[in-house]
Amino acid sequence: MRELDYNFAIERLTTFIREKAEETGVDGVVVGVSGGIDSATVAYLAVKALGKRRVLGLIMPYYENRDLDDARLVCESLGIDYKVINIRSIVDEFESAVGGLDTRSRGNVMARTRMVLLYAHANAMNRLVLGTSNRSEFLTGYFTKWGDGASDYAPLINLYKTEVWEIAKLLGVPERIIEKKPSAGLWEGQTDEDELGISYRLLDEILWRMVDLGMGNAEIARELGIGIEMVEYVENLVKKSEHKRRLPVGPVF
Repeated sequence: MRELDYNFAIERLTTFIREKAEETGVDGVVVGVSGGIDSATVAYLAVKALGKRRVLGLIMPYYENRDLDDARLVCESLGIDYKVINIRSIVDEFESAVGGLDTRSRGNVMARTRMVLLYAHANAMNRLVLGTSNRSEFLTGYFTKWGDGASDYAPLINLYKTEVWEIAKLLGVPERIIEKKPSAGLWEGQTDEDELGISYRLLDEILWRMVDLGMGNAEIARELGIGIEMVEYVENLVKKSEHKRRLPVGPVF
């Protein structure tokens, strides 16, 4: 993987958040705190950049599980104001209106419900929504379009997942959150790596070589000592999710 000066990266991230808040003239930011590493890292960065009084954490569970406790831990460790809004009744109303949803579609509704709530609070409080997507998930399309992929600014968007872990350690994010298996919390027992079909560490090694260095698939496979099929699998994730990384387009006249 690339070598980053993580202390410099933290300074760059906090400066970015502070500058964007100043440029737009907002009173602060809103962060969706899930109990996972990405949202915890963004919350810690936001407090470092703006101070705890200007950061609101929204905890929006569908399931009552350990993630809720971990999200509370993040907010309480930082001393920021936070609200817990159970989204089950809202999602159930959507499902009723549609006439039933499969597991994946329900997960997408959950993600979009959370973003609606984030923007409702941000609009009411003259604040920005800080997104929590990282580069690994952005490049592979591992996010819900107009759900967790939507935000005003996404501080981690150019950092790979493995790099977010390193930054989280330096920021003092609670160890139990750093060590837990990443999960979007879209259904019970769901983990990111199971759904992606590859570990983040291997994914990041492939993506960095493929996207940043422009290496060919055979060269990547040879350098990492893996089958070319795995590299092609990652390449397909990137290609088929291209539509999720761009605004809607139409024909040119």
